[in-house]
Amino acid sequence: MKILVYGINYAPELTGIGKYTAEMAATLAGYGHDVRIVCAPPYYPQWEIGPDYSAWRYGREVRDGVRLWRTPLWVPRRPRGVRRLLHLASFAVTSLPVVLAHTFWRPDVVMCIAPSLLNAPGAWLVARLCRAHAWIHIQDYEVDAAFQLGILNGSRLKRTALWIERMLLRRFDTVSTISNKMLERAADKGVALTRLVHFPNWVDVTAIHPLGRTSTLRDTLGIPEGAIVVLYSGNMGAKQGLEVLATTAVQLVDRSDIVFVFCGNGPMRSVIHAICGPLKNCRFSDLRPKEELNELMNLADIHVLPQLGDAADLVMPSKLTGMFASGRPVIAMARPGTELYDAVAPRGVVAEPGDAQSLAASIERLAQDPEARDRLGRKGREFAEDVLSRDAVLSEFSKMLCSRVPVGARREIDTYGKTPALAKSVDDVAADADTVTTR
Repeated sequence: MKILVYGINYAPELTGIGKYTAEMAATLAGYGHDVRIVCAPPYYPQWEIGPDYSAWRYGREVRDGVRLWRTPLWVPRRPRGVRRLLHLASFAVTSLPVVLAHTFWRPDVVMCIAPSLLNAPGAWLVARLCRAHAWIHIQDYEVDAAFQLGILNGSRLKRTALWIERMLLRRFDTVSTISNKMLERAADKGVALTRLVHFPNWVDVTAIHPLGRTSTLRDTLGIPEGAIVVLYSGNMGAKQGLEVLATTAVQLVDRSDIVFVFCGNGPMRSVIHAICGPLKNCRFSDLRPKEELNELMNLADIHVLPQLGDAADLVMPSKLTGMFASGRPVIAMARPGTELYDAVAPRGVVAEPGDAQSLAASIERLAQDPEARDRLGRKGREFAEDVLSRDAVLSEFSKMLCSRVPVGARREIDTYGKTPALAKSVDDVAADADTVTTR
């Protein structure tokens, strides 16, 4: 089957949506599907274009058996409000000609990854032009989150944005998202139940697993022997609620046996560092390279997942899968009735969102109870192996794709499709691109 995936984020981004889109595409290609990607150059979570990539040039590459078209975008240093919208719009505009050119390739499925919803009209149009299945996969409800977290404001703007979102979602043949609560929200937005699909995030349980020894990163970060490491790893953005974790570190500064490690990048890192960076119980690190990811996840004696209450069911934190797979216990901030609470409560500790005292108390209790840490860590690992494994999730997703695209509507897989002369025009769109590289 020919599958065109259209989304702003992609590998080599180490965290967030790009990581999952890349793993999905590579796995589908391994199953024998012909997969193509239209995406931006890597920029997340540092919010700056990665080395060896350009913000202003079109480019092509081959990565893990998948052909990629990279298109320009503008990356603001402070991605808030109008600047964030302009950032997303820049990619939607520059990528539209490339996506439209893929009409000649005649994909069987056109999948839009949201965020960004601004890509959705182009994805839907291409699907209709070549009579393909139009699929949108929602990782975050960006419109709801933007207004609830104060990134955007204004009642008229909110009504307009939500109306456009509802109109777009109802036009796709399939709408998938990563949690059951998010599926319920899609239904509330008017998407027919027959079009809704649960497509959760996953974890490679062979790549992230209990080490059975002390992580080498303890020495790298100067962590005293015997200290309990409380780790946050991932994007440092507005919706993560990291100010609460920083305040918790301040409250526990006199506990010499507890060390907080903040690993990641993002627009809130400087704010968090200003609160607790100079403290003796805090360490800051950039994201580690992929080959050190398992060392990083095993650095934790306790993983912590701060989360703003207002965003609890708008996003399902993707980092949770790796936390469980590491076999280390998790403390998450969530309210009863939310999917995050339901995922963590049976195999971890749950604290009240936004309450630094509640988080501090939970950390202290778990820090002094090694048996509880071992028990919860084992439960999280078992959950990752049984429910969240990459092979299980993506194998089911591939079957789901095939079941939703009628056999008679699929075209055979080959390099250029049934009409090589027409399909080759897709490549011409990026004629000024850098040379093709294989990664």
